[in-house]
Amino acid sequence: MSAASAPLDRVRPPRVAAPLTRDGNASARVADALREAIVGGEYPPGSRIRQEEIAERFGASRVPVREALKALEADGLVTLVANTGAWVTRLSLAECEEVYQTRERVEPLLLRYSAPHLDDAALDELERLAERMAETADVEEFLRLDREFHQRSYAGADTLVLGDLVRRLWNTTQPYRRAYTLMIDAHSQRIVHDEHHMLVTALRDRDFDTAERVIEGHIRRTRRLLASHPEVFETLPAIP
Repeated sequence: MSAASAPLDRVRPPRVAAPLTRDGNASARVADALREAIVGGEYPPGSRIRQEEIAERFGASRVPVREALKALEADGLVTLVANTGAWVTRLSLAECEEVYQTRERVEPLLLRYSAPHLDDAALDELERLAERMAETADVEEFLRLDREFHQRSYAGADTLVLGDLVRRLWNTTQPYRRAYTLMIDAHSQRIVHDEHHMLVTALRDRDFDTAERVIEGHIRRTRRLLASHPEVFETLPAIP
């Protein structure tokens, strides 16, 4: 079996961030470290985030930890419950379906804003990322490369609202993209990789209508598979 068709079933163990120093903006540092940990799957949806544990882990007081959690709530990564605590945001199947339907509609628009401003160097980098995704059988590496690929495809857009909205939607669906990646078979993997290359080809050809259709179908494929696996959502812990 080639590397491109090998099953994506090797998940890396959680990474433990080094303690933070007390100088500088401690809340931003805690937020950055927690964001990376949540996006990387160290804290699954519905898991409790205890302020005292985070403060001890990162060598910070509780005040910057609280500020960091508020920033992550704005990012869509954390749910704060008054007088109760903080949890990693989790979605029900219905919520996830709605978020993905939103992504199907707004990401093609963001791509349309971005595409005319992607030069040859940017497109070459997208091609390299697509090739690296096809070569890896490591789930976490694939997810990191995939996120970078799509963020770079949107990097040419200068928007007031849309870019931030798409980043938030990506944050809230990251754990479900991981579940999707673990579920798909070799045939579906090839389709995913083909779509990445098709997107780059359409962007090179300045065929923005096709590029929009590719990204819309790319997102829809994930939504439809997740909808057929409600157990992904039923096994997650509830947030009070």
